[in-house]
Amino acid sequence: MSEEKRQNPFWDKNYPTPHQTPPFHLIDIADYEPAMMEGMRRDKEFIEHIVNNPDVPTFDNTIAVTATDDMLERVSKVFFCMLSAETNDELDALAQRMSPLLTQHANDIIFNRKYFERVQKVYEHHRELTPEEQMLLDNCYDGFVRAGAALPPEKQELLRQMNMELSALTLQFSQNTLKDNNAFTLHITDRRQLAGLPDTAIEAASMAASERELEGWVFTLQAPSYGPFMTYASDRDLRRQMYIAKNTICTHGDEHDNRQLVTRIVNLRRERAQLLGYDCYADFVMAHRMAGCKENVFKLIDKLLDAYMPAARRELSDIEEMARQMEGDDFKLQPWDFSFYAHKLKMKRWNIDAEMLRPYFQLERVKEGVFSLATRLYGITFHERKDIPVYHPDVTAYDVIDEDGTFLAVLFTDFHPRTSKQSGAWMTSFKDQWIGPEEGCADPTDQTLWKNSRPQVSLVMNLTKPTPTKPALLTLGEVETFLHEFGHALHGIFANTRFASLSGTNVYWDFVELPSQLMENFATQPEWLATFACHYESGEPLPADLVERIVASNNFNVAYACIRQLSFCLLDMAYYTLTEPFEGDVREFERQAWSRAQLFDEVPEACMSVQFGHIMAGGYAAGYYSYKWAEVLDADAFSLFKQNGIFDRKTAQSFRDNILSRGGTEHPMTLYRRFRGQEPTIDALLQRNGITHN
Repeated sequence: MSEEKRQNPFWDKNYPTPHQTPPFHLIDIADYEPAMMEGMRRDKEFIEHIVNNPDVPTFDNTIAVTATDDMLERVSKVFFCMLSAETNDELDALAQRMSPLLTQHANDIIFNRKYFERVQKVYEHHRELTPEEQMLLDNCYDGFVRAGAALPPEKQELLRQMNMELSALTLQFSQNTLKDNNAFTLHITDRRQLAGLPDTAIEAASMAASERELEGWVFTLQAPSYGPFMTYASDRDLRRQMYIAKNTICTHGDEHDNRQLVTRIVNLRRERAQLLGYDCYADFVMAHRMAGCKENVFKLIDKLLDAYMPAARRELSDIEEMARQMEGDDFKLQPWDFSFYAHKLKMKRWNIDAEMLRPYFQLERVKEGVFSLATRLYGITFHERKDIPVYHPDVTAYDVIDEDGTFLAVLFTDFHPRTSKQSGAWMTSFKDQWIGPEEGCADPTDQTLWKNSRPQVSLVMNLTKPTPTKPALLTLGEVETFLHEFGHALHGIFANTRFASLSGTNVYWDFVELPSQLMENFATQPEWLATFACHYESGEPLPADLVERIVASNNFNVAYACIRQLSFCLLDMAYYTLTEPFEGDVREFERQAWSRAQLFDEVPEACMSVQFGHIMAGGYAAGYYSYKWAEVLDADAFSLFKQNGIFDRKTAQSFRDNILSRGGTEHPMTLYRRFRGQEPTIDALLQRNGITHN
């Protein structure tokens, strides 16, 4: 008797799981390709249904109409989440194979002349719309135009080719970065070379060596390994070796070298923007940003450089002086020395460092603290669901329940680094929120019968792992990272919009960091720390004097950190304001681009561009300034929390109602003014950082 044929789990949208979360326990790699191919087929069928509708084009039959099951969206969200969080060679190869097909599919939709003509007719002649409906229509029409739908056929064909190539190159860039980052290890067998390193770093390195079946200790370029090594390792030669390894990945002339990819990606984006009628790629991007134009971005950068550079030079001078006191007057501080001697100076001034705080930041307790903060601000609670399938043993799923007992979202957390995961931290989703009629609804026009379909949000980080003798103990910086990504998660969790494409984090790119950076402010608030921070062994609360030192040292090297970020902003803008072909050396271009924000002499071998995934393979091309733009917003917004009390429910509810739940349904400044009562200024940021005083 033959075995019953196995069904592809993506085929039926009604997954046999709680809240119809992705059935990770049923998914094989072989399921993705046929499901994506079928999803594309269904997409084409759906578009043809719209295009061939004999009725006059309207908002409801052309713009707001949605497929009963967007299979491609369902499959793609899972596939690309796995590509970042739990990949392997087979998935990487599949991505390279599917990428051109998916790009071609997107091109076929956007260059469908009849489809665009229907959208254009609605754009020019439509019924009175709500602000959210108007935003959807504007986005839909602009999306077509900005993708080239209004171009003549010969230019559309050029754009098709560019889109295909750009898709392949950005994928290759990411894969190269991950593989080259994983390729380096520092293997130590002489215990004397571990001098200065804390026990947590040594034990983690011993565990890393054991995992590789090696004796001794292994350090990697992953943040929980690299950061402590650069901060504590007394061996300067090894610090330099680690620094050079980290800052020269993808520059070695091998299959993972990204320099040519950088050149081609930058040129393709410029060519694409110019084909669409813009002078440069930044002009194309700014048309859909709060900043409005590249000139406003440079104004912000210039203001921050003027305000922070003097303080940054003083900070660096203080660290150099500390190093010379320890090493002699002839000592010259290098980039691989900065964290080491900065730590020494911080200890001298405040007797505080990351390792002192680790015992009080056990991951489980931090998680409870973050969740309880959300409960205190918004009334929501988190309930672990062991019956929801996950894609890796490190992942945990939660139901998020609103104060009135209604279900809000599913939250997945994935905390620790592994070789199958990209570096960094991010929030993503397996399903966006939307409101509308379900399949089989008796009267799809009766909004009282519509369903509020809730989101499925995922937090992916690379936080310190537990060891055989200790639970996962975090640094304060890692606590801030958790809060940052959790802020993005709240943006998704509270989404309450009609259209999925406008819900949650689907907002202007220089607005999306406001909720995340606002949450970071809580990391150094004594009132919040008191709610969860206690010693993982004794249970003793974080001592008051340590809290005082955390607050007192909060702005240590804040100007240096700002200038470093501004250097990245300048590099990004330099690439994407080019109006002529980029043909030079990537390293030399980089040196010139960010020269006015450099505090150290150049390191000839180093190159940031080749691993700058944010602006080469991510969504931050001509947009890295967004972090600083949003920092102005978050400082201004949090000043209201400080004014009213950091746990003030009324302020939090206003932030939820006016920002978090509204997604991209209105212009960001409209939403912000509604919350804050005014437009933001740079003043609150300067005061928070101690650059100016009241």
